Amino acid sequence: MTAAVTPTVLTARALLLDMDGTLVNSDAVVERIWRRWAERHGLDGDETMKVVHGRQGHASMALLLPDRPVERNLADNARMLAEETADTDGVVEVPGAAGFLASLRGLPHALVTSADIALSTARMNAAGLPLPAVRVTAESVGASKPDPEGFLKGAAELGVDPADCVVFEDSGAGIAAGRAAGMRVVGVGSRAGSHGPDIVVRDLTRVSVATAADGTIRLHIG
Repeated sequence: MTAAVTPTVLTARALLLDMDGTLVNSDAVVERIWRRWAERHGLDGDETMKVVHGRQGHASMALLLPDRPVERNLADNARMLAEETADTDGVVEVPGAAGFLASLRGLPHALVTSADIALSTARMNAAGLPLPAVRVTAESVGASKPDPEGFLKGAAELGVDPADCVVFEDSGAGIAAGRAAGMRVVGVGSRAGSHGPDIVVRDLTRVSVATAADGTIRLHIG
């Protein structure tokens, strides 16, 4: 007989949610777009894919092509964002995302994504997910994840101390950003485990949300 697993309980005043890989599975599009880009620039596709998750495109390009002018990276990034926004083939919700977002209605939460407004809107719509009222997108910040700026801005917009926030992330860059912001991090999916989140879940079906009398969010994870 297998012993029952006791869920982990985290408490928070607000939740900050990454999009790609956390709420939305967009891996098929990301693979198509970035492998084409890598081929055009003579880069190994597998090595490129190890870098791009979680970062803004121009930040990934700066790591992959460190000697290339910033202006060219920004121009390439703009073109690729347009391509990604137009290509939603294969974009689906991460299992449990719709129910998880529904359970957050009326509770302080924000989307904190490296995508811009157009791309985040297209992908959330393609996955059939509602957009949170508070969104921190590429246009909102001066630095890409793993810089903590986006998460700190999300906490500020919600009026919650960073230490009282829990981040949901899938990528190394995103998990590092949450850590640097002084927040606890729940890693979602297979990419997350090797990057040191506080706890890892297979998907969002493993997370349930309750609210204490004082408004504290209680996350049951297991």
